[in-house]
Amino acid sequence: MTFPVIKSTAYSLVHTPNLLIHQGTTQTEERNKKADSEYLKELPNRLRKFEEVVAYPPNQAYIGGISPEELSKIEKPWHKNSMNEASRYAKFGEVMPEDEFYGLMAICDTFELVVLEQDFATKSKEKLAQHPTISKLDLAKLDKGWDKENLEKLLDNGAEGLYMNGELVGCVKRGHETDKNLTSHIILENVAAKASAVLALLQLGKNSDVDLEEVDYIIEASEEACGDMNQRGGGNFAKAIGEIAGCKNATGSDVRAFCAAPAHALLNAAALVKAGIFKNVAVVAGGATAKLGMNGKDHMQKELPILEDVLGSFAVMVSENDGESPVIRTDIVGRHTIGAGSSPQAVIKGIVTDPLDKGDMGIDQVDKYSVEMQNPEITVPAGAGDVPTANYKMIAALGVKRGDIERKDIPTFVEKHGMPGFAPTQGHIPSGVPYIGHGVSAILNGEIEKTMIIGKGSLFLARMTNQFDGVSFVIDKNSGVMESEADTGKTKELLAKALREVAEKFEN
Repeated sequence: MTFPVIKSTAYSLVHTPNLLIHQGTTQTEERNKKADSEYLKELPNRLRKFEEVVAYPPNQAYIGGISPEELSKIEKPWHKNSMNEASRYAKFGEVMPEDEFYGLMAICDTFELVVLEQDFATKSKEKLAQHPTISKLDLAKLDKGWDKENLEKLLDNGAEGLYMNGELVGCVKRGHETDKNLTSHIILENVAAKASAVLALLQLGKNSDVDLEEVDYIIEASEEACGDMNQRGGGNFAKAIGEIAGCKNATGSDVRAFCAAPAHALLNAAALVKAGIFKNVAVVAGGATAKLGMNGKDHMQKELPILEDVLGSFAVMVSENDGESPVIRTDIVGRHTIGAGSSPQAVIKGIVTDPLDKGDMGIDQVDKYSVEMQNPEITVPAGAGDVPTANYKMIAALGVKRGDIERKDIPTFVEKHGMPGFAPTQGHIPSGVPYIGHGVSAILNGEIEKTMIIGKGSLFLARMTNQFDGVSFVIDKNSGVMESEADTGKTKELLAKALREVAEKFEN
């Protein structure tokens, strides 16, 4: 059986301290309740500088500067043990500063809703002209800037401000006078998701030997919703992102499943490629401004910097089997079914042990599991615990129940088959997919053979169902044997057998 392969991956972060202050839900809700709260007053003093964000070990693990194994060896707390000589650019992508990102947002805007102050736009254009991928886009959009007086008038008319160090440097206008789904806040949220996804998709093209013009289909898997009053969430982010990135021969659509959406999207991509409908499918997702500073109050109480200060994005290229790249095992797919129940044990059984049973594999035969890879330095102070470790312990406990491992081996299993969380708490961003880039590299380097990618989601957040959700799939070493080659070999074998039978009859 020939499986689709993962040709390349890309992961990027955008440092957005000002968007955190003005767009993060925790902060906007606080401002609505009490605009002069002590939290909001102290917030600017707890924000990190760009250099600190670049040197933060989990961020380097996300963009490929270090491996998860290397991260595990760095002493905690990580925010006090920055990496020396850390680079903005790494193997999988980059950390982009906010001033450049505002320029990218303006470039990605097709309805003239994102406007920048003239001097700021000029400086942003100068920086982006030196960028390895953004420089190829239409930078002329940054030639037309506004003066501050007119920007302030836009604020009075319902626009959302874009700030740098407390100074107004731009605005995002509303998309309609009365449509609640096209308010300036929602437009800003969606343009930010689009722009951060464009950043990852362009990086994917740089990392891959598949040109973006060869992409046939794009699947977008964030948690945002674009549409108007008549079709809230109608889409299509995928084509909007592909249009800017230069995927002129692609079409596409959006997949929504809360945190599990990227795993669902990758399975859809694998199915489309395996069916022969498309040759190259790009799965992409941008970041969520709403989740910036989500646990900021807890971090401040614990005397921590505000660690949720980046937008995350990623892109994965799923293509026809090339005989080399790691494969997506479409015959080993886990799913949490509607009738399974929503207990943690039921979820893990459906997305981990059931597919392994189908593949006749023990829990210890998967080299690495990628679960909900939230950075524990963010979640533990907020009372959510170390999410990846909790997942690994549950997988190990099921392994004990199945007889795959001994109870005394649970800590060893967690250490060997797990890894520290290193992804920002952006909902869909940490759910399984952050390790794909590292896993693919490890397989190609002969360090591991198999990894299981697990995406889980909380569907009850929409108030439509109390169900949880989850899907999984295995990424495996490529056997190097293509289906056509296997068929040819089988045909030759059958032909030789038939000739032997005919020869035997003549001899008799």
